[in-house]
Amino acid sequence: MLVYFFAWNPKFLKAGSRISILQSIGTGMVFSLITMIIAAIVEKKRLDYTKQHHMTMAMSVVWLAPQFIVIGIADSLTLVGLQEYFYDQVPDSMRSLGIAFYLSVIGAASFVNNILMTVSDHLAEKISGKGWFRKDLNSSHLDRFYWTLAASTAINRCFFVIVARRYTYKNVQPSLAVVVDGGDDVETASVTHTSKYT
Repeated sequence: MLVYFFAWNPKFLKAGSRISILQSIGTGMVFSLITMIIAAIVEKKRLDYTKQHHMTMAMSVVWLAPQFIVIGIADSLTLVGLQEYFYDQVPDSMRSLGIAFYLSVIGAASFVNNILMTVSDHLAEKISGKGWFRKDLNSSHLDRFYWTLAASTAINRCFFVIVARRYTYKNVQPSLAVVVDGGDDVETASVTHTSKYT
C-alpha cells in the first residue's frame, strides 16, 4: 500500500512527483536488503528452536511470510524499474533490444548467486571445517549466507547511489499535436521529440 501511494498514486502522478526510475530501483534494493536481514534472523531463530526442542517440533510456516512480503515489494520496484530503464533510456535504435538486456541482467544475477553460494560454502568448510550448505537443513548455516547476501547488497547499494547521482537521464519531451489544414478535412498527427542519448 505504501509503495502504491508514493510511487503510482494518481495524485502524485498529476503533480509530477512520481519517483524516478533510478529511485525505484534503489528503493527496491533497500527492500532486498531488509529481506535478507529478516531471512537471516528468522533462520537463526529456526535453528535455535530446533536445537531447543531437539528437532521434534517444527516452527510455523507463518514465520516465512514477512520476508516473502518484503521481497515482493522489492521486486515490484526493482524489476519494474529495470524494465522501464532498459526500454526508456536506451537509444531509440536499440529499443527493441531493451527487454533482452533486462532479461540478461536477471540471468547474470542468477549465475553470480550460484557462484557466491559455491565460493562461500567452500571458504566456510576450509576455515571452520563445516560448510554452510549441508544435506540436513538443521545442520546448515543458511543464516550466515543470508547475512553475506545482506552485506553484498549493502555494498552494491552504495555503488549504485554513487553511479546514480552522476547519471543523466535521456530527455523525452511530451508529444505535440500538429494540425494539418487540408481544407474541409483537418488531420492531426502526434510528434514526439527525443533528444540524443548521452
